[in-house]
Amino acid sequence: MPCRLHLLLSLCLPALVAAAPFTPSNDTQVLESVPARASDPAARELHALRQQLRQNPQDLALAVRLAHRFYDEVAAQGDPRYIGYAQAALQPWLGLPDPPVAVRVLRAILLQFDHRFEPALADLDAALRAEPDHVEAAAWRTAIQMVRADYGGARDSCRQVAPHTTPLTAAACAAQVDAATGRAAAAAAALRQALSENPRASAPERLWSLTRLAETEERRGDFAAAEAAFREALALGLPDVYVQAAYADFLLDRGRPADVLALLQDRGRADVLLLRMALAARATGDARAAAHAQELQARFDAARQRGDTSHRKEEARFALALKGDAQRALVLARENWAEQREAADARILLEAALAARDAAAAAPVLQWLASSGFESTVLHALASRIRALQ
Repeated sequence: MPCRLHLLLSLCLPALVAAAPFTPSNDTQVLESVPARASDPAARELHALRQQLRQNPQDLALAVRLAHRFYDEVAAQGDPRYIGYAQAALQPWLGLPDPPVAVRVLRAILLQFDHRFEPALADLDAALRAEPDHVEAAAWRTAIQMVRADYGGARDSCRQVAPHTTPLTAAACAAQVDAATGRAAAAAAALRQALSENPRASAPERLWSLTRLAETEERRGDFAAAEAAFREALALGLPDVYVQAAYADFLLDRGRPADVLALLQDRGRADVLLLRMALAARATGDARAAAHAQELQARFDAARQRGDTSHRKEEARFALALKGDAQRALVLARENWAEQREAADARILLEAALAARDAAAAAPVLQWLASSGFESTVLHALASRIRALQ
């Protein structure tokens, strides 16, 4: 279980991956053919598991294993269709009022992907009542609590996870809470120490911990340290949409859009990466900028027609930076903030409020910054500009 915790604690990723997909009615329904090389071990594993489940559709352990693997692919590829595949694998149990604990936890994971945080937390709490030492349930509860700025709850969840996981993951879990509550320097130091003391930690654990370190150092304004951590994370060679998007944002802020295009080449299937590609293409005068923007608009329009609202942060950024529509961006950013309250959510709301010259709209973010002690050179600079409008 510990080897999965980098996903569990950082992949509350509806904000980072494409919007919620169409859900197939069964695991045999073809949505789109996804090319897979015969030499790809992950593709071979998925194919074998799917074949086994088709032959034994009531095999709970097999369905749970396959659903987990599908969700891993969301992190690796940013392809939301795998959510639909996971739902299809679990179909016999998903609608039960009291499903097996393993299914209840997976149902929570799928719910949070669609920003349905309250029912997701209800499932996780029920799972933990049944199995208080369920690491996966506690880890996912931490992830959702962090997204919702429930730092006290997240700290308690980290303590619950700590005895059941590795020293590095336990330290990184606590550090992410510290970094959000006025102790960023101590959090960065704790992460460095934990990484140094656990050189044999798994690559996924190191990826998650290094990404947390990079984000913390960037918010503190130590850009050299942040880039070093990002590069070390990427050098692990694990496919991970989150770290690619985070590093792309870092590069865009440093005025290095050409590096973003090199980093994200052929990675446009994930909406969040296509957005960064579009921003970088526009900044460099790349001929593909218009096509990227058109594709993003089509994806956002399609999501809206499905009633999916899990993409609002990305669409707000798109509206502000690529369409120049500050009012639309502000509406989306405010709606997004009502659901999730992390640094990127705060930033787009502050930026949209500034562009629209609507200081009052930024009041919830200013209150969050003051009450949490959240440290960020970028956010506090934007907050100062907001106050100047008042």
